[in-house]
Amino acid sequence: MAMKLRLARGGSKKRPFYRVVATDSRMPRDGRFLEKLGTYNPQLPKDSEDRVKLDMERVQYWLDQGAQPSDRVSRFLEAAGVLEKKERANLKKGQPGKKAQERAEEKAEKAAAAKEAAEAPAEE
Repeated sequence: MAMKLRLARGGSKKRPFYRVVATDSRMPRDGRFLEKLGTYNPQLPKDSEDRVKLDMERVQYWLDQGAQPSDRVSRFLEAAGVLEKKERANLKKGQPGKKAQERAEEKAEKAAAAKEAAEAPAEE
């Protein structure tokens, strides 16, 4: 059985609240889980102690049993010092899309043409 440590969403509409759970990877996100390991409340400020609460003993137990944490849960565990930090690089995230790049190129060409046009009469 492939075990996962992941978030299960709770809370009302536009007010998310998550439980960190140990579950079979085949179960739905908010479905059956084996054990509740903690909570995550993204509504709280980032420096709040209550934003992420984890039962580290049980988390370590499940990691020892071979459970794989989801990306978000692994970030929580890295912040807590349980896991080593992974190198994550989404190099394309900061780049604009194709159309935005095309618009920027056109704008640069127009600016260069305008600059040349402004310089040409000054030389004569």
